[in-house]
Amino acid sequence: MNKNQLIETISQELDLKKTEASRVLDALFQTIKESLIQGQEVAWGGFGKFKVTNRRERQARNIRTGDSITIPAKAVPAFVASKALKEAVNNK
Repeated sequence: MNKNQLIETISQELDLKKTEASRVLDALFQTIKESLIQGQEVAWGGFGKFKVTNRRERQARNIRTGDSITIPAKAVPAFVASKALKEAVNNK
């Protein structure tokens, strides 16, 4: 499902115009993004948790030259599914 399909579904479920559903969805994602930037987790009971994880600096090898390179540490967004969501997906 892409963004347009999600907007269509929300629009139908909540009897909203597509522009209103789009604004709701954009506001949701913007709020999640801002919370993650501030270092906060966003937990949604029965669905999962959005959080920021930190990757350590590590050594890798350039495939073309064989040289050793250092990949710097960085923060990456992550989603952890709740137990209820995992069970729902597995039981379809």
